[in-house]
Amino acid sequence: MPSARPFSVVPRACYGWMVVGLMWQLGFHALSSSTQPRLEQWPEPVPTAWLRVFSLGEPVVLAKGLMVWLHAFDDQAGRSVTMADLDMERLEGWLGSVLDLDPRGQYPLLSAVRYYGEFSAPEQQRRLGAFVYRRFFEDPQARWPWLAQAAVVANHRLHDLPLALRYAQALRRYATGDQVPSWARQMDIPLLEEMGRWQEARLSIEAVLAGGTVRDPQEIHFWTDRLHLLSGKGDGVP
Repeated sequence: MPSARPFSVVPRACYGWMVVGLMWQLGFHALSSSTQPRLEQWPEPVPTAWLRVFSLGEPVVLAKGLMVWLHAFDDQAGRSVTMADLDMERLEGWLGSVLDLDPRGQYPLLSAVRYYGEFSAPEQQRRLGAFVYRRFFEDPQARWPWLAQAAVVANHRLHDLPLALRYAQALRRYATGDQVPSWARQMDIPLLEEMGRWQEARLSIEAVLAGGTVRDPQEIHFWTDRLHLLSGKGDGVP
């Protein structure tokens, strides 16, 4: 078996090319690692009329596919994406289009208030909460859970009692179906109490007791005691 040839027989030009190749590889690696991946944003929303054409008669299927596509922008290779990096105005447009394609679907509203809303900056949370509030009126009996969640976010995260009360009062007035739990229609009462608006709180409790929707004896007892407790309080400044 022939012995290995010594390095001395390798032409000097090969050593030079080896050094050049090594330097090029090191330089390329340093350049590629220092380059920040480009953040991809959602494109401008497509009008719903065009989306209906593209759906080929299957708008619900397209709506579900669009939601998967929207969520894909949260995980971009080589970059850590936060909600603050993403364009919430475009997101709102796309969520509205998906909801137009599938009005019975709940996922766009759930995503707005629970997925995107919970991890966004306060101004983004306000935008998404307002979106849920506007679309709630199209189907209050089905969309009440997301407005109730928006009221919780407004109260406990944004610390905006008037905004939370606005959402809660919309639930009381419009989410009147039997499938809506009583607690959702009564969310305004503790908010009114916290704001020192005792008379309005009393009127709301009286409406609860007179409405006939509360039948549980314990719940009736609770609201009766609450009304008695508030009867001696005068209104503060709203």
